[in-house]
Amino acid sequence: MSRALVLGGGMAGMLSAAVLAEHVDEVVVLESDVYPAAPGPRKGLPQAYQNHMLMGGGAQAVDRVLPGTIDALIAAGAHRRSIGDRFLILTAEGWSERFRTEPFVLNSSRHLVDHVVRQQVLRDPKIMVEEGVTVTGLRGDRDAITGVDADGGRRGFDADFVVDATGARSKAPQWLSGLGLPMVEEQFLDAGLAYAGRWYELPDGAGADFPGVLIQAEPATGRPGRGAALMPNEDGRWIVALMGTRGAHPPHDERGFLEYALSLRHPIIGNILSAARPLGTIRSSRATANRRRFFERMRLPANFVAIGDAVTVVSPNYATGMSVAALGALALRERLARTGLGRGSVAKAQTAIAKAGALPWQMALGNDRWFPGVETNVRMERLFGMDLSGVLGPFQQRMTARWQRTAASNFAMSRVTHEMTALTGSPAQMMSPRLMWSLIRGPQRPPLTAPAAIAQFPEFGELPYPSAADLPVERAR
Repeated sequence: MSRALVLGGGMAGMLSAAVLAEHVDEVVVLESDVYPAAPGPRKGLPQAYQNHMLMGGGAQAVDRVLPGTIDALIAAGAHRRSIGDRFLILTAEGWSERFRTEPFVLNSSRHLVDHVVRQQVLRDPKIMVEEGVTVTGLRGDRDAITGVDADGGRRGFDADFVVDATGARSKAPQWLSGLGLPMVEEQFLDAGLAYAGRWYELPDGAGADFPGVLIQAEPATGRPGRGAALMPNEDGRWIVALMGTRGAHPPHDERGFLEYALSLRHPIIGNILSAARPLGTIRSSRATANRRRFFERMRLPANFVAIGDAVTVVSPNYATGMSVAALGALALRERLARTGLGRGSVAKAQTAIAKAGALPWQMALGNDRWFPGVETNVRMERLFGMDLSGVLGPFQQRMTARWQRTAASNFAMSRVTHEMTALTGSPAQMMSPRLMWSLIRGPQRPPLTAPAAIAQFPEFGELPYPSAADLPVERAR
């Protein structure tokens, strides 16, 4: 009987288990944690207390691996939201107009997403979970893995195929090195981002259609970046996250949290919080560096792949972690459908997984590199051995800023921007003659003022924010 082992039972691990069940007789997921019976906190997922979004591209990938999961998430309380129509967004370059565009995200707690995905996966009788198991090493050699050791060598599990989905703290590089393979090449870029998050109960007058609010951090100002997000979640709750790069970390005391929110480029989130009832304590998170391991550049054992955060970690500021895991699982599924689990399939599968995370990685690096105090080992723009980062980098940053300013009032550019955010688009779309001409022309209308931007969303109702009731809103969509 053929058996696959999946190391780690989070999003990447569960989706990988569903993929492998199409090729083996049995899939065993080894998870160090113990799952709660209902959606809720668990020790192995401390970041779940912060904001999470499943981008449209990631949600569609999940649904292809596990048909019906989007509907199951919405039935459980997740919100499907158009990025252009259901979020008030203050970008680094100003307020965005409200446009009805197709790109979407699913808003809910991370607890809910993991629970629903896990339920969907475990409907397959081929898949079982061993909870409370800590994997401590790989068995086999540099040509093939025969299983894993667990719990300090007291337990062992045999396998015909192994997937490492143990996340950003994966020990796979060290385990592979112990089998005689070279260390995996790794890149990182750390802007020193820190989060402080808290749950809130919706105040009276705030309905299920209450907009999300995003205040994005400004790069390339010479000052630390500061931002915030307010996201409606399931069960009549909001989750609010404050964020700041090195030198501007948000506080996690009661008074400091509210003062930080009120001191941002616009105080709307702080104003709204003054009417909301907090639920629980403020929780901080600082494990936010971008990190990529290039497993695809080495000769791996014939029956081993790594996936999810074990391969590509993107700063949570971009909310793409779950989506990268889902896109990686879909890439694994599509590759194995062509090659099966035979010898030679691993290299192509690992390359496909790497490609699934390449765009989010590049977008994160392209923005985070401009915050002060960045630590990185990434070599930026080079040509013929020359370092051109001092020339090309600032030019790219200026073009990015111009794109944001123009897209704020240009429907076509806004739609493509949202497709990139949702991971449903391609950078090639940005290079169309029409959009390049729009970029060259620049903004054709004055930027929205804060009152006019807020007035686009009557869903805010009577909650406290600078009123724009008397302003004309002819530019709202």
